[in-house]
Amino acid sequence: MSDSSASGARPVSLITTLFILALFAGFLFVVRYFYVPTVAAPQNAAAENLPKELEWKATPASRKAALGALREKQAKQAVSYAWVDQKKGVVQLPIERAIELTAQQYGAK
Repeated sequence: MSDSSASGARPVSLITTLFILALFAGFLFVVRYFYVPTVAAPQNAAAENLPKELEWKATPASRKAALGALREKQAKQAVSYAWVDQKKGVVQLPIERAIELTAQQYGAK
């Protein structure tokens, strides 16, 4: 009796597996032929009602301009002297000068 029940279950599981694969193939067919993604990505859409601090994110050109301005500011900071906090005595030094002072301070010990 166990031989007949084992052989009887095998075609049912094979048919079930084939049915599931057919459903999956049908789903892939529907997705491939009927799904149309949006043309413009949301981050590249026109800026509408953006706050002032987020306007730089509106378009690729504005992001590129903001990045250029940031890099220019950082390049100037890397080679100039300035006060960061005058009350606390914190200054901004050029990188080369900061390296020299650090080497003098820790090299003497």
